[in-house]
Amino acid sequence: MKKVGIIGLGWTGLPLAHYLKNEGWYVTGSTTSDEKKLQIEEEGIEVVRLKMNPHPEGNGFQKLFDCEYIVVNIPPRSRVQSSDFYLEQLKYLKSMINQSGSKKVVFVSSTGIYPNESHSSFYDESFELNHENSGNSTLWDSEQMLLKNREYQLSILRFGGLMGENRIPVKYFAGKENVTGHTRVNYLHLEDAIGSIAWILENEKWEEIFNVVAPIHPKRKEIYEKNSMDLGLEAPISYETEKVGADRLISSEKIIEFGYKFKQPDPLKFKYNSDKLLD
Repeated sequence: MKKVGIIGLGWTGLPLAHYLKNEGWYVTGSTTSDEKKLQIEEEGIEVVRLKMNPHPEGNGFQKLFDCEYIVVNIPPRSRVQSSDFYLEQLKYLKSMINQSGSKKVVFVSSTGIYPNESHSSFYDESFELNHENSGNSTLWDSEQMLLKNREYQLSILRFGGLMGENRIPVKYFAGKENVTGHTRVNYLHLEDAIGSIAWILENEKWEEIFNVVAPIHPKRKEIYEKNSMDLGLEAPISYETEKVGADRLISSEKIIEFGYKFKQPDPLKFKYNSDKLLD
């Protein structure tokens, strides 16, 4: 039985743990508090407490690093911690991975790493990024840290804007005025966030960087109006004047060429959980 350690049983990590367990993997995951640990254990997932502060704190977290496969899914929390703190967290994690039996690592990054400006074509994995031109230098630094001086195989997944379940685009703009509606989106459904990580693990797609973004890019206004109509949520009151050349689009062509098939390719048709609309 293949063993995977999932560092970060959050919005994506917990359903990933359930998916992999159902597919026959031996799964161990981490959370930061004893309360969350007990809650998740009731769902049948083996959990250890691990908090990077930035050095590791917790109990029994060595179990994570006894797994051959590791998924690192702890995005930087820019509003509550500094970039230096996040990089220190990753430095300690990398050290533990290097010293362990873990030989294959998936790191969940973000398409926020690309420049914030619109581009004459899609941003893809061949775009030459550096610390200065990156839209998020912390992500750039974190990817570089994990890529260098390592004892493990690594693949990096750059996720688009995560949607699905109770994350519904129009919820964040309901009843607001002068909302941006003319630009096209780079969204990713939770089902494909889980699916792409599992695809890497199951198909041994190592030493690669992949953008993971739904391949269809409708306009924001189209999505907000569709959400409102389908789910009975309030739409924005008004939209700002359209601007020319404001799109910043991310290509998912590479991961498709490598064989991944999106389950939710069109954000206009994303599925949501109607039981969680108010969450």
